[in-house]
Amino acid sequence: MFNTKGITVFTPTFNRAYCLGQLYESLLRQTATDFCWLIVDDGSSDTTNDLVAGWIAAQKIPITYCYQENQGMHGAHNTAYAHIKTPYNVCIDSDDYMPDDAIAQILAHLPQLEASDCAGMIGLDCDPQGKLIGTPIPAQWERGTLNDLYRKGVTGDKKVVLKTAVVRQFPSYPIYPGEKLVPLGTLYLQIDQHYTFLYTPAVLCVVDYQPDGSSNTILKQYKVSPRGFGYARLLRLRYPDTFVNHFKQAMHLVSSALFSGDFSLLTRSPRPVLTLLAFLPGLALHAYIRFKTR
Repeated sequence: MFNTKGITVFTPTFNRAYCLGQLYESLLRQTATDFCWLIVDDGSSDTTNDLVAGWIAAQKIPITYCYQENQGMHGAHNTAYAHIKTPYNVCIDSDDYMPDDAIAQILAHLPQLEASDCAGMIGLDCDPQGKLIGTPIPAQWERGTLNDLYRKGVTGDKKVVLKTAVVRQFPSYPIYPGEKLVPLGTLYLQIDQHYTFLYTPAVLCVVDYQPDGSSNTILKQYKVSPRGFGYARLLRLRYPDTFVNHFKQAMHLVSSALFSGDFSLLTRSPRPVLTLLAFLPGLALHAYIRFKTR
């Protein structure tokens, strides 16, 4: 089922020919070479195809290129998971890149990931100046879930390396016509219910946020992908969490129902009483998002 390469670095991309080269160059600099690169082109209309064709012809690293009609980030992840042929995978976004020793760091930890209850590993992100994104993972924390980190006060994006076989145990991200985003954390949330991750202090990704990235347009995404976010809210309400966090999810669920016009989102809530209590605050949140995204 899997080839001999230890890990697939996969990259969803959409009209990012102008910055994809920095990731390619970082992969050329890797001190370990037991990896392959899978590029999922989510409908680009720029020069991405020609750019990647040149890299493939150069044969400096193994590259697979998949083109698809635009489905959004989550649709590109679905395609990547369907094509990966290695036991492990890690997503590096098209505007990010890897430190020179990132693949070596991952490969060094593979023996520790063989336990059947381990889904992979979680490392750190930094910015181009080397400053950590958010807070580090305390050294005494060796294993746990992704959500455990955030519940215990760790902040900022973290880089998740996954076992491909574990990913395939869970449903693909749903595709909603006309919408381009389902939060990627919904997969990690489901994995967290059954597995733990190895924590590592290694920096595995250099994050270079772009103005058009989802991190900088989140309120707009709430508005234009309400069913995708509604799916995420329903999933989070299904699993244990604090009252405050569940109430926030219920508020967002109300807003998503209003934006989508799909009020079955509310009737499908696994916490109907809480959702009813959150209805008026959810209306206020909905009005705020509409005001901020005029």
